[in-house]
Amino acid sequence: MARGNARFVASEPSHPRQDVERRAETEGSQAPHAALFGCADSRLAAEIIFDKGLGDLFVVRNAGQVISDSVVGSLEYAVAVLDVPLIVVLGHDSCGAVRAAIEQEMPEAAPLPPHIAQLIAPIRPAVRRVRVTGDWLTEPDATVVGREHLRDTVGELLQSSELISDAVAAGTLAIVGANYRLREGRVVPDVVIGAVDAADLP
Repeated sequence: MARGNARFVASEPSHPRQDVERRAETEGSQAPHAALFGCADSRLAAEIIFDKGLGDLFVVRNAGQVISDSVVGSLEYAVAVLDVPLIVVLGHDSCGAVRAAIEQEMPEAAPLPPHIAQLIAPIRPAVRRVRVTGDWLTEPDATVVGREHLRDTVGELLQSSELISDAVAAGTLAIVGANYRLREGRVVPDVVIGAVDAADLP
């Protein structure tokens, strides 16, 4: 994954395993080498930024990479059935969900539609931690909030899934929390849990 992202950053992608032969090869089964849980942001296309092909990544996405039952179930499937050895949790800068969570913590914030409000609710504790104590008029740094939320997401994933936490403890699974820098195209690891080959680090 590190090599693929480096190719993307250098604007030298190889576009591997995206041909007719690969379609035929993966028709009956899949064997991805990693699962990726990331934000649904249109600028965060996993196979592109890691220069991967069909069947390489098992991708789960929602706005703000917020843990839910469907996310946990999907990642458990990747670990238990597809035997992936790595889960990458991918956040990014200029995240709309993080921005919305920050705005909702400001005085006199306009109410959001209920489903959006429910979606960003898990991000709001990170906003409160980052905010300067007692300073309710100044918005906290969105980059710092995003990083805190990423760490919360990794922690909540481990707490929510005994299957995943047991796999980490057994040494068969690693989790990497990373941030994607939109302008650079670079993926920067922030937290690593479990044993992971340095060559595979984003």
